[in-house]
Amino acid sequence: MGDNDLIRQAGLRVTAARLAIMRTVREGDHLDVEAVHRGVLDRVGQVSLQAVYDSLHALHQAGLLRKIEPMGSPARYEARVGDNHHHLVCRRCGGMTDVDCATGIAPCLAPVDAAGFVVDEADVTFWGVCPNCQR
Repeated sequence: MGDNDLIRQAGLRVTAARLAIMRTVREGDHLDVEAVHRGVLDRVGQVSLQAVYDSLHALHQAGLLRKIEPMGSPARYEARVGDNHHHLVCRRCGGMTDVDCATGIAPCLAPVDAAGFVVDEADVTFWGVCPNCQR
């Protein structure tokens, strides 16, 4: 299914900027808003940073993009949705990569005491130093 159909099925209006955002995020690697904005400008020309923020928010709320907010760095976006994967983040360069769930299907990790919650997702960030920064 193409981005046009995904956006429509989510109840959103299909615009050139939203299509460019989806393509930019899909082709990128955990991009922040500034990087998404640059990618959209390259694809469709003049689009305000605020319009990119607004569209990212709408696409995230619709479940078409995932927003990752690692401690101490700006929010990033990816198109890998619908699973419960986690992330590895480098403390030195800020690079980020996906890592599959440790034990299978969501939530893949369970708290010792769920305090009455029905847990359906675990959001885990592993921190360390990437291979490039180790050199």
